[in-house]
Amino acid sequence: MHLLKGISLFIVFCLIAILIGCSPEVGSDEWCEDMKENPKGDWTASEASDYAKHCIIR
Repeated sequence: MHLLKGISLFIVFCLIAILIGCSPEVGSDEWCEDMKENPKGDWTASEASDYAKHCIIR
């Protein structure tokens, strides 16, 4: 039982690491373009602040 739980946690950790590794860096041109594509209603307050700071006010 403990081995299965350990393997499951390892798989989840690897998936998260892959997803984080593939995301563009906040403030990069690619990130700004990705944010333009997302509906503004889906942005978090932090994303909106970062977008204003890095993509509008440079």
